[in-house]
Amino acid sequence: MRKYLLTLLTVLFAVFVLSACSGGSDSDTSTEGAEGEDVDMDKTYVALVSKGFQHQFWQSVKEGAEQAAEEFDVEVTFEGPEDESQVDKQMEMFRNALDRNPDAIGFAALDSQASTPLLEETVERDIPVIAFDSGVDSDIPLTTASTNNYDAAALAAEKMAELIDGKGKVAVIVHDQTSVTGVDRRDGFVETIENDFPDIEIVDIQYGGGDHLESTDLTKAIIQAHPDINGVYGANEGSAIGVVNAVRELNKAGEIVVIGFDSGQQQIDAIKEGLMAGAITQSPVGIGYETVKAAVEALEGKELPDIIDTGFYWYDADNIDDEEIQAAIYE
Repeated sequence: MRKYLLTLLTVLFAVFVLSACSGGSDSDTSTEGAEGEDVDMDKTYVALVSKGFQHQFWQSVKEGAEQAAEEFDVEVTFEGPEDESQVDKQMEMFRNALDRNPDAIGFAALDSQASTPLLEETVERDIPVIAFDSGVDSDIPLTTASTNNYDAAALAAEKMAELIDGKGKVAVIVHDQTSVTGVDRRDGFVETIENDFPDIEIVDIQYGGGDHLESTDLTKAIIQAHPDINGVYGANEGSAIGVVNAVRELNKAGEIVVIGFDSGQQQIDAIKEGLMAGAITQSPVGIGYETVKAAVEALEGKELPDIIDTGFYWYDADNIDDEEIQAAIYE
């Protein structure tokens, strides 16, 4: 028994010594950021919370944010949930970002209503918020760096109408109906078809959470329910890839016009293979860059516009190699 107690005391003492040795000093000015990153608190710190991390789009937004961080000599962290349906996870990340006491926050809301309490806290703590990509349905953000998603979706609708000769049946696969991007990319397409192309019928609108597997299943179900369908529009990267996969699996290539949104290697390959007619691309690097730049300017007291329009383009097999398009698409 005495031997057991002696061993136990020895182990406890070793744990105490190791814990003491690993503790930081009072002069340590770094703190743990997103994904375990060390944040240099001697620099201006901008925390970015995005809608996701799973698609190449978000990696390109992150790249743009890091370019701006280097140019303006600020510290940046970038995080987002793996799945764009994980509103609770995003709110947890927002909470953690606030707990790191950033100088400014960049935020792309999955659900504007869910984020209201945390946004109100930023006001109380005098932390400027810059919305990006989807924006936030709130007057708290000082500006929004984003694509005009409604107009971009309207262009997708016009291209769809052109490719199906202004008549027929189409369906829409959207990533969600709670974010500003989801709503705008749906409504821009749907309202343009309804208002300008009366001979085109929208037979279904489904929401796949931006997940390509779920979007594939939804698209297959629509095609099977409407075997005479002429076209399907996928409103983000995951949605569009799901549509492409469904058309491929059902051997409908060449029979159904597929139009996507965003870029990424799989959409680029689908266009080159003829599975997808074309897509709308944003400027994700520009979105990330402008978000951090706007945060720096807000902290300097500069006046910001309500919207920082980062632009969009239509790309297809005919123009995909153009310099302007190559600068906007990402692989």
